[in-house]
Amino acid sequence: MAETGKTSRAVRKPAGLLNKASAKGKKPPSPARKEKKQTPSAGGKKKQPAKKTQKVSPDIWYAVLLTSSLILVSIIIALVTITISTGKETDVTAEAAGELPASPPEQPPQPVPAAAAVEKPAPVIAVPAKPAAVQNPPTMPGSVTVTDSVTTPAKPAAAPQKPVTAPPVVTAAPAFPAPVIAAPAQPPAVQTPSVPQQPAPAAAVMARPAPPQPPPKQRGTVAFIIDDAGSNLHELEPFLNFPGPITIAVLPGLPYSAEAARRIRAAGKEVFLHQPMEAMGGQPPGPGAIYSGMTAAEVQEVLNRNIAEIGPVAGMNNHQGSKITADRQIMETVLAFCRDQGIRFLDSRTTAETAVPAAARSLGMKIGERNIFIDNEQERAAMSRAINGGLALAAGKGSAVMIGHVWSPELAVLLTELHQNLVDQGYSFSSASDLIDK
Repeated sequence: MAETGKTSRAVRKPAGLLNKASAKGKKPPSPARKEKKQTPSAGGKKKQPAKKTQKVSPDIWYAVLLTSSLILVSIIIALVTITISTGKETDVTAEAAGELPASPPEQPPQPVPAAAAVEKPAPVIAVPAKPAAVQNPPTMPGSVTVTDSVTTPAKPAAAPQKPVTAPPVVTAAPAFPAPVIAAPAQPPAVQTPSVPQQPAPAAAVMARPAPPQPPPKQRGTVAFIIDDAGSNLHELEPFLNFPGPITIAVLPGLPYSAEAARRIRAAGKEVFLHQPMEAMGGQPPGPGAIYSGMTAAEVQEVLNRNIAEIGPVAGMNNHQGSKITADRQIMETVLAFCRDQGIRFLDSRTTAETAVPAAARSLGMKIGERNIFIDNEQERAAMSRAINGGLALAAGKGSAVMIGHVWSPELAVLLTELHQNLVDQGYSFSSASDLIDK
C-alpha cells in the first residue's frame, strides 16, 4: 500500500521527468513524448517501481510557461472583445442621452405655426471606439507579463457636455468587469408649437380718461385798470405780460405817452385816456388837464388834443379831478364828448361828491365806476387784502372794478400770480370797456 501511494504521487508529477535510465546516457525523449503521461491501467493495479526524481530541464519550464501564456492571452482577448462590445453600447447610449459632445448643442426652440407638423429628432450615430492594443508576451524565459489597455465604460456624467475621464491601464489579467447597464435615454420632449400672442388693442390698453371736471361755478367778473402810464416804459412792461385782459390808462403830454399807448395796443391790451382834471386840494394834475374855469369849447379842445396824441382809445377815466367831477355842468360836456366819439367813461371816484352818475343819467349814458383802489398801500399784503375786497364785491354784485398804478413795484407780479388761481375759483377777467357795455 505504501508503494501504491508512492506510485500515485509519481504519476501526478509533470510529464517528461527523467528516470535513472535516461540519466545514464540515453537520449531525452522528444517534446511530444514529454507531454504524454503514463496512466495506470483500467484496473488501477499496475505498479511502477519507485524512481528517483531529478531537476526539471529549463526547456520543460519554458514549454509550460508558453502554454500558460497562450491560455492567458486567449482569456484577455475574450475580455477585450466583451469590453469593446459593451463600450459600443455605452457610447451609443451616452450619445443618445446627450452626454458625449458628438452632437451639436441644442438650439433654443423657434416658434412654429400651429398648423406645422412636429418634426422628430434626428437619430444620433456614435462612432465606435478603436480596440485597445494587446502587447505580445516577452521572449525572455522565466517571466511573462501581459499588458492590455482596457477601456471601461464611463459613468454617466452629472451634467451634459462633461468630458469622459480615460480609465487607468490594467496590468496582468483583469477581472471580468461588471456589466454596465445604461439607463435608457429619455425621449426628447416634443415642443408644443407656440402661437404668437396678438397685441392687445390700443383701446383696451389705454386707461379710460377721467371724466372731465365740471367748470367751476361762476363767482363774478373783475376788471383791472392800471393808471399813470406814460412817464417811462420799464414800469409798463411787466403789465404787458399779464395773461388775462387788462386796461391801462395813459396820461397825455408825457415823454412816453404815445409810445406807451402803442406798446399797450401791440400787446393786445386795452388803452384808456387817463384824463387829468383839477383837484380840490390844488395839486397840479399835469399837462392836458381840464380846469373849472374852462368853457365847453375849451374842454372839447383839450380832449381832442389828448386823444390825438395817444388814440385810438376805448375810453377815458379821470386823473385826480375831485373838483371837476363834482361839477355837473363840466361833466355833462365831458360825457357828451365821449358819447359823440363812441368811447366809454369810467369815474375813478376820487371824491364822494361826484356828479358823474347824475350827469350820465341826464344824458342817458352808461358809465363805469371804480370799486377798489388796490395800492393805496403798496405792501404786498395790503394789496392782497384790497384785491380780496374787490373779489368779495364781484361775488356779491356780479362785478368789480379795481384800479392800480404802474409805479407799484410788486403789483404786476401779484396780479400775474393770482390770475390762474382766481380763474380756478370761478372768477372771470374783463376789460373795462367790456364790463361797462354789459
